[in-house]
Amino acid sequence: MIVLGVILLVLGWLLGISLLTYLGGILLVVGVVLLLLGSAGRAVGGRRHYY
Repeated sequence: MIVLGVILLVLGWLLGISLLTYLGGILLVVGVVLLLLGSAGRAVGGRRHYY
């Protein structure tokens, strides 16, 4: 999810499409939050790790 967020963020910035930039930023933030919660040992949504 983090990689997809970064790709969309860069594509949106390069192509000048603000929708891709917003979606990429949102996916990036959600991915980082899930990564931090998963690495802290908290089960999120029934899953222990998000890869």
